[in-house]
Amino acid sequence: MNQEPRPCSVGIGLGSHDLGVATFCAELFHRGMFPVIVFSGANSPTTRASFPRGEAVHYREEAMRLSVPPRAILVEARSTNTEQNLRFSRQLLADHGIEAGSVLLVSKPYQQRRAHATCRSVWPDVDVTCAAQRLPLSDYIAGIGDSTRVIDMLVGETQRILEYARRGHAIEQELPPAVLDAYANLVRAGYTSRLI
Repeated sequence: MNQEPRPCSVGIGLGSHDLGVATFCAELFHRGMFPVIVFSGANSPTTRASFPRGEAVHYREEAMRLSVPPRAILVEARSTNTEQNLRFSRQLLADHGIEAGSVLLVSKPYQQRRAHATCRSVWPDVDVTCAAQRLPLSDYIAGIGDSTRVIDMLVGETQRILEYARRGHAIEQELPPAVLDAYANLVRAGYTSRLI
């Protein structure tokens, strides 16, 4: 989305297979972008083996390894999708008496648009900015270590941007024709393991 990180009331690290989300949250915390981080996420089929205690728990451990103090981290470990990430994080913040007028959503690079669209739908009164590590695609794939997984995730993400708006889980997003063509070509090529 090319949004520049800016100071917000809270950072929310959206759980996934990408530990880089926790790393970037720690970096943003140390840059003073927010005083508290919520790590949100249980498990999915793509994270059960690598994060057996849940995405949010592993993210918390990584952030603490990177010198984020435990008192600055809240863990929401029930959510299994982005809508739940946001709803449950919002409730967790309220339960802790934290007023979240603005949120910096931190996600995988290719999840930003859907995260933003979902947040605008389920938490319309919050001022939201999205951020992710800025990496060339080849470096991102090298960090994950599995190009097929990344392409499958990109294809699934594109489908969710379209489908979740139709289902009322996110606001509608306009996708350029080139993106829609690439999506169709990749589905035809068999990158379908993350389709709904």
